Amino acid sequence: MVESSDIRVDAEALKAYLGHRFVVVGIPAFNEEKNIARVVLKALRFADKVLVCDDGSTDMTGEIAESLGAEVVRHERNLGYGAALRSLFSRARELGADVLVTLDGDGQHDPSDIPLVMKPVVEGEADIAIGSRFVDESSALTMPKYRRAGVRFITWLTNRSAKYGVRDSQSGFRVYNRKALENLRLVEDGMGASVEILLEAERNGLKVKEVSASCLYERGVGYTLNPLRHGAEVVVSIFRLVVEERPLLFLGLPGLAFLFAGTFFGAWMLNVYALEHRIETNIALASISFILIGLFVMFTAVTLYAISRLAQRVNGMK
Repeated sequence: MVESSDIRVDAEALKAYLGHRFVVVGIPAFNEEKNIARVVLKALRFADKVLVCDDGSTDMTGEIAESLGAEVVRHERNLGYGAALRSLFSRARELGADVLVTLDGDGQHDPSDIPLVMKPVVEGEADIAIGSRFVDESSALTMPKYRRAGVRFITWLTNRSAKYGVRDSQSGFRVYNRKALENLRLVEDGMGASVEILLEAERNGLKVKEVSASCLYERGVGYTLNPLRHGAEVVVSIFRLVVEERPLLFLGLPGLAFLFAGTFFGAWMLNVYALEHRIETNIALASISFILIGLFVMFTAVTLYAISRLAQRVNGMK
């Protein structure tokens, strides 16, 4: 076995360690002309092929990456982080990649950590490895406090949905083996894809392991995305994905609660009518409103459940 310290610094030892595995590094990038050269050049040391998804950049991101030897997958317009990952996954499958490494194009991840993050996947301990900023707390000290708090909150929400108990659900520094590549099918276009991957991994029985990785936050590095927009996008995606995964729990139970409330107000209205021979309009409207909302939510829950079951059967036949 090659030790972590060895494979980090010795490219030749890394090649021997990897054997005949075909390693692809995928980099989603949007307007990263200031950082993309450094990321690509470092990544080339550890990969057989470097892919850059130029997600509708208006600057020279794609041209710079291509001139340095990366293969560039281009989107005509900005489609989002998840869409970029889908393109990278698709191209990696076409290339027959045994290992896919993804890292952000903004320079916050150090490609020199690739062998360290790759180690659990190469040695068969995991199907997906995450380069986490929070396994070693000192790795996240350069991250602004508000970002740290945001990542922790989103990770907490993610861990309520998936059972992995990860510490950094938002790290874009990840490694996938061929099994993960073949089984993960993403639909999220935005930043919610990072959470979707974990939920899909759990659904497909994939093993996930976190590895401590460094991160860099300084002027011009690691600040590409608006943190409020990023956070809101991910939170909305989590709720949507969870509802789609367990519609009877997260929609069915609230629907029943609305129906019970409507029934309560309806009984109250009938009691008032029996005693006073008059219809209390406000109570009647409340009853009708709660019953209609409850029926709509219940119908939605049953429909989503049926679609989910059908999708599982279709996937099971493939």
